[in-house]
Amino acid sequence: MQLYHHPLSLDSQKVRLALEENGIDYTSYHVNPLTGKDMDSSFFRMNTTAKLPVFQNGSHIIFDTIDIIQYIERIKIVSLSIESDTTNSREVKEWMQKIQAWNSKIFTLSHIPQKYRVFVSKFLRRVVIARMAEAPDLAGDYHLKLKDAYETEEKLRNPNNLKQSEEHLVKLLEEVEMQLSKTTYLAGDEFTMADVALIPVLARIELLDLEDEYISSRPKVVEYWEVVKQRPSYKQVIGKYFSGWRKYPTLLKTLCFVSIRNILRRY
Repeated sequence: MQLYHHPLSLDSQKVRLALEENGIDYTSYHVNPLTGKDMDSSFFRMNTTAKLPVFQNGSHIIFDTIDIIQYIERIKIVSLSIESDTTNSREVKEWMQKIQAWNSKIFTLSHIPQKYRVFVSKFLRRVVIARMAEAPDLAGDYHLKLKDAYETEEKLRNPNNLKQSEEHLVKLLEEVEMQLSKTTYLAGDEFTMADVALIPVLARIELLDLEDEYISSRPKVVEYWEVVKQRPSYKQVIGKYFSGWRKYPTLLKTLCFVSIRNILRRY
């Protein structure tokens, strides 16, 4: 089994947490979207959306995050001959879908300093153009990625898009706070794949230094967040890269790579 992912990718974090929690062995392939590695023709030919993660088991390839998580749970059930499937419970499914409905892209990009965001965006557009020349048979799909990049920049200029994303997040966190006043974890008193879906959202808020606004004002979320950060899966998937000072090398490495390639005009 292979997983194409990156530590910065929110959905990649969800899938890796699911793999770690279920004890599933897999081969890891880092594909950094901020350096344009997701646009390399070898990867792009397999996945023309260029979205992460991508899970492959033999000839079976899955792109949807929830589908991947459910597939992982089924692997565990078959391998251990377990009768129950937590991802099939109505409540777990509903929470996973509710969390997945929040689009983190506009929220994340809007909280990154504009000069860095524009710099990386221009670099990535040049990467797409370069890959288009290398693989003309994929030109149509690469054109769609260019269009998507320009549309994203346009959305970021409209403050209403950020407002909608923030309101969606606040509503989600209010529901989470209410649920955690009744249960230890999101879908009951046991850790489930619903928690796997939520943890990266809280980690993204923390990475953007927005805890005071979105987490600290919700005591049950604060308590829950401190508990789940102690799980080995969190430490392996997120804490290893983003806890405390660790986030700086992770982000600076990417920025330096992009800067050097940009200076050398090697896209």
